Amino acid sequence: MKHKLIDLPSHEDKRGGLVALESLSDTVPFEIRRVYYIYGTKSDVERGFHAHKKLQQLCICVSGACDFVLDNGCSRETLRLDSPEKGLLLGNNIWREMKNFSSDCVLLVLASEHYDEADYIRDHAVFLETLENDYAVHS
Repeated sequence: MKHKLIDLPSHEDKRGGLVALESLSDTVPFEIRRVYYIYGTKSDVERGFHAHKKLQQLCICVSGACDFVLDNGCSRETLRLDSPEKGLLLGNNIWREMKNFSSDCVLLVLASEHYDEADYIRDHAVFLETLENDYAVHS
């Protein structure tokens, strides 16, 4: 899995909606080891600009909206997260950039690993080089 937009299991009635997520399920295919959320980001601020060597994530805009620009080394794609009923599953070795945050955006992230700075690739040229090396090893 590199990246995939998924529908989250939403249960709605006259009281409102509820989305329940569980580790090692169809919606969260990894054990959740870290949870964080991003909020209060100005619309002209861009975040991310990194990839992960090992980490997997499920990203959900529980409020508001933002864009993800995803790069797999061959192509770039922009996805808009704008519903608490949609999630973006991100595998490892995907370059991500987040931008166009709405003023009410709260981006919830479930992660497969604890924070580890050594897992980050923060330079796009190094990211592309890593992909080329991985491809050469597995060819």
